[in-house]
Amino acid sequence: MRLTATHPKLPMRDKAVTSDFYLGQLGFMPCGTEDYEGYLMIKKDQIEIHFFEFRELSPEENYGMIYIRTDDIDALYQSFLARNIAIHPNGKLETKPWGQREFSILDPDNNLLTFGQED
Repeated sequence: MRLTATHPKLPMRDKAVTSDFYLGQLGFMPCGTEDYEGYLMIKKDQIEIHFFEFRELSPEENYGMIYIRTDDIDALYQSFLARNIAIHPNGKLETKPWGQREFSILDPDNNLLTFGQED
């Protein structure tokens, strides 16, 4: 027996806003053809993220976060800047003491997405 994949589940207040951000701005695609009320599944390359509706979510108190590895962090970072995707104020692209080049963004519900690559 082996584990084969992980699909993080993050909270969202508004499915349309979340969908617009991930599909319209970050370039994700919907998973499958079903549209479930209060639930969203998206994918890009080998990454799949699920979202569950949490209308009462206070973004200031949301600690949802995921770490996404990439094979060209510099190109990804530049593509986000070119599309005016806001980089987290404390998450600019840099090499961390643990040997990863990383940067972070926040989605509309303050879920933290950190992108990283071995330096």
